[in-house]
Amino acid sequence: MKSVLSSRSMTAGLMAVLAATATIPAAAQQSLPPAPYAYNQLENPADEAEAQDLMLTLRCLKCQSQSIADSDAPMAGDMRHQVRTRIAAGEEPEAIRAWLVERYGDYVSYAPSVSRTTWPLFAAPLLLALIAGLLLWRRLGKRKNNAA
Repeated sequence: MKSVLSSRSMTAGLMAVLAATATIPAAAQQSLPPAPYAYNQLENPADEAEAQDLMLTLRCLKCQSQSIADSDAPMAGDMRHQVRTRIAAGEEPEAIRAWLVERYGDYVSYAPSVSRTTWPLFAAPLLLALIAGLLLWRRLGKRKNNAA
């Protein structure tokens, strides 16, 4: 009986240690300071305006309904830092957008381009409108034939 209890307490102790160890990375992420350009603007007003224009067209992946310019999520801060750093280095906004889309997927952009993976998003409304039009045409055609 005593060996069963000690085995259970050892298992419970091991599970507690594993659970505590699993939370360390999450706690470490929140304790990191924000990236330098997450909340600081660029010194050159033209560069900052260009960065702001780009940041307004990029979606925060955590908030999903805000642009990275408006979001206070740590991930949005990191993305703002990346945008400002790359603008300050002389990179073009479309190249930065392409890099972010490659890294995070088409969802990061409020204006996704038509590609091999996004074409159904553009084709679905047209297909649904076509189906609705055909159904309406058939129904109205049947009524016309019944009335005659």
